[in-house]
Amino acid sequence: MKLRLMPIVITAIVASGLLFGGWFIYQSVAVENPLAEVVDNTPGVEKSQSFFGDTSVRVELQLSKDANIREVYQRISREGESIIGNRDLKLDIVNESSSALDEVWSKGLFRVAEAMETKKYADIPAALEQMTKSRPGMQVTTEMDEHNVYVRLTEGKSSKFVVLPRIPAQMGVWSNE
Repeated sequence: MKLRLMPIVITAIVASGLLFGGWFIYQSVAVENPLAEVVDNTPGVEKSQSFFGDTSVRVELQLSKDANIREVYQRISREGESIIGNRDLKLDIVNESSSALDEVWSKGLFRVAEAMETKKYADIPAALEQMTKSRPGMQVTTEMDEHNVYVRLTEGKSSKFVVLPRIPAQMGVWSNE
């Protein structure tokens, strides 16, 4: 039996195209688009982009200045649960920060890290409030749930959002400063 090379190559190319095309369409229609819809319909979210990995889903967000980061996280987690599945949800917030906000955060970071490490979460608002006392017009909001501690610093049109995971083994270096 003599095999022809050209029909075999064409069949392999067409089959590969159908398989990868079908996988791409499934990822787009059944996974990425529904999560993007959930995220984009969340109050306070101005822009978003999702990245799916094997063990985590990373959502890059640009938030409005007055967004409640805890509510954003909880809504995405709750409404996107069927899409996210067993993967960890990680929010990367693109901040419109200022040098003053960055300075306050960096000065308070040691006290915040100590409070996180010793699980004395009530020390975080006090530490940040003390840092903002010398800066009129600067406000700090802190909230917590079973997964994270959420910090929002605002001054004028600038804002800085930070999400700190409560699980020490995953804390490491905070990538979303």
